[in-house]
Amino acid sequence: MRGILVLFILLSANTLISKDYYVYVAAESDDMVSLLKFDGKDLIEVERFEVGVMPTEIEGPHGITVDPNGKYWYLSLAHGSPYGTLTKYSTETNKPISSTKLGLFPASMQISEATGLLYCVNFNLHGDMVPSTVSVVDPEIMVEIKQIETGAMPHGSRISPDGLFQYSVAMMSGELFEVDAISLKVNRKLSLEKEMSHSHHHMHHDNDMKMVHSKVKPTWVIPHPSKKSVFVAGNGSDEIIEVDLDNWEVINRINVGKGPYNIEISPDGKYLVSTLKGEGSTGVWSLEDISVNRIIKNTTMVSHGIAISPDSKYAFVSVEGIGGEPGKVDVINLENMSLLSSVNVGKQAGGIAFWKISD
Repeated sequence: MRGILVLFILLSANTLISKDYYVYVAAESDDMVSLLKFDGKDLIEVERFEVGVMPTEIEGPHGITVDPNGKYWYLSLAHGSPYGTLTKYSTETNKPISSTKLGLFPASMQISEATGLLYCVNFNLHGDMVPSTVSVVDPEIMVEIKQIETGAMPHGSRISPDGLFQYSVAMMSGELFEVDAISLKVNRKLSLEKEMSHSHHHMHHDNDMKMVHSKVKPTWVIPHPSKKSVFVAGNGSDEIIEVDLDNWEVINRINVGKGPYNIEISPDGKYLVSTLKGEGSTGVWSLEDISVNRIIKNTTMVSHGIAISPDSKYAFVSVEGIGGEPGKVDVINLENMSLLSSVNVGKQAGGIAFWKISD
């Protein structure tokens, strides 16, 4: 009996040793980045830093990513004159180290562990619907080495698990792009539109190169951690689209709530999480059985970005908020698909990135 009691005490003591989860989130209308800490129960803002180059202007920090080594974080500032910038910060001091110019309206980005390079899509919000680019940066020396032309208004971008390919989707041209992370060329592209009829080729008359406006309006793409597929958020068509990478074709269209925006997949491959921007909710799906899902109401409107902890337990969701109200970050427990905690951050919370788990 005594043995059982000792065991019980050990077990209960063990559950008291909680891990801390750290996340960075950018507030686009405040030029602020917050460092958040979650202890398994409560999410708190540890610190808030002012970012940006020009104190008088809102520069719109949009994308944020943490180096695989955890020593640095990178922030894309959308508004510059005329181009946006990428700034590198230390996770130790949270002070800027160096910056480089990118293209027009740089958005989401990630570093490949295979090449060590950073790939950032240039959203290019202005002007005609012309193809935009992916900027490739050497983050050690913070120099842009190439811009790779892709489609009109590229938004979501993520690197394959092996680091060898970068995937992005162009919102206005409705295409998925696969870039070879080593040769820095577009490997292949795929239209995500539903009906590929011939009528759409006749739209390029009179040398008018205006693009067909996509009905799907893809805003995000995420590779599966172990299977040869990627999932795309069809923000305009209210669906999540699965693309088979071997055959390079759409194999599944999952109807979801209004305006799926960003998608992540838990590292263990069990859960697909998508923000439903149009309804202020986050959807969690079981990838083993997609019919098992839950739509969780966020604590405010305009659900934006997602970061999932490396242990696949929690999803951290940034929610922009409306008008002058603060943005928020909500924590979702993936195992029982429930909202755990929430914290206020700066206005229009957007880009979000996981930093580390510490004991």
